Amino acid sequence: MTTDTIRVEVIETSSLGDRSYLATDGESAVVVDPQRDVDRVLALAGRLGVEITHVVETHIHNDYVSGGLELSRLTGADYGVAADDDVPFRRTPLSDGDTVEISGGMRLRVVATPGHTFHHLSYVLEGTGGAEGVFTGGSLLFGTTGRTDLLGKEHAEKLAHHQHASALRLADVLPDGASIWPTHGFGSFCTAAPAATDDSTLGQEKQTNPALRLAAEEFVTEALAGLDAYPAYYVHMGVANLAGPEPVDLRFPGHADPDELRRRLEKGEWVVDLRHRTAYVRSHLAGTVSLGLDGPMPTWLGWMIDWGAPLTLLGESPDQVARAQRELVRIGIDRIEAAASGSPEDLAADPGQVRGLDSADFADLAAILSDGTEDPARQREVVLDVRLNNEWNTSHIAGAVHIPLPEVARRIDEVPPGRVWVHCGSGYRAAAAASLLDGAGRDVVLVDDFFANAAPSGVPMAEV
Repeated sequence: MTTDTIRVEVIETSSLGDRSYLATDGESAVVVDPQRDVDRVLALAGRLGVEITHVVETHIHNDYVSGGLELSRLTGADYGVAADDDVPFRRTPLSDGDTVEISGGMRLRVVATPGHTFHHLSYVLEGTGGAEGVFTGGSLLFGTTGRTDLLGKEHAEKLAHHQHASALRLADVLPDGASIWPTHGFGSFCTAAPAATDDSTLGQEKQTNPALRLAAEEFVTEALAGLDAYPAYYVHMGVANLAGPEPVDLRFPGHADPDELRRRLEKGEWVVDLRHRTAYVRSHLAGTVSLGLDGPMPTWLGWMIDWGAPLTLLGESPDQVARAQRELVRIGIDRIEAAASGSPEDLAADPGQVRGLDSADFADLAAILSDGTEDPARQREVVLDVRLNNEWNTSHIAGAVHIPLPEVARRIDEVPPGRVWVHCGSGYRAAAAASLLDGAGRDVVLVDDFFANAAPSGVPMAEV
């Protein structure tokens, strides 16, 4: 977004569903909620020819490790954090009503907006003509709000009431034309619901956002009812951010040759194949886990892996490994034990390690399920749904077994005997689950298709 004097740049982190922002008047700049790999922010400031003089956080983040402290160290920028957050590092404590002067023509007005966290702040960006918009962090999002249970379920209801009141307060202090710039809402599990648009104003939110359309009790009931599980790694993020994150180390991991890869696989370590699932289906090393860089790899890996467990990355190229490493440091996975690049055939110590994986679509599954052939020797067909609880509760296949992806690794023994047709909402999570089942020696078929195609393809659906 650009006004006559102020420009707001979005720094997207789509794999985590978050946005950071750089606002500038052409000379000075403020950065809001930066991700940990701050070289992206520094490069943007360099391209714009502006000096980063201020960095601010809307809240102590629970879904990624912040780069705010490191960015302030590297640039000498003033680092603004909520005064009520007890942190051991130097920062400028900010409270409701404070004003942060960025330059002669640009300032931030601090508005307390508790709800996503107790000490959450929003920042109204003001120019010479008044309010341009507001950086809302995890408060008022596009068509929704930030979830309120990340600090513990015991606080969820109280924080939901705060969230509603905070949204109304923003509506009271801002004009309808003010832009809304949230940090969450683009696929992040920090949100109460997915974003329905890619940009918005306060006036638009008044028409669509439950926090501005519903009475308090109705909003709280709806917000709490929509909450589902969130990634297990979140428990580590707030701790890291409160302590003050260490600088990022993106040096390339040690190289693993085929013999070392085989040893790691034989020990049952996490060896992640970063290629697209279609390439994984064609050939892969037995025992590897499919988590392609085309999807939210860090979210699902961080959710499934035991924190601190040895991790090896396999890519088609060193660049693919480097991209994955950057993704992972954003959630605090700093140590990659080893890495390798090349085809599965190149990385195999023995040709017998290379295998393929059966794949199908929902039309294929429908044909199998409708085949009434009675043959005692025929293996049982098992449908495994690895979507999350809210997705399952909305709609699912009749007779399917439900194990959410984050639980598959520890619950493989619960999958009934037979050939397993594993699906999710689009194929990405199903590929991860299918690779885990394949590594456990199960006969598995990856249903690489959108769940919306299941019923139209003739797959029998359960009544919900």
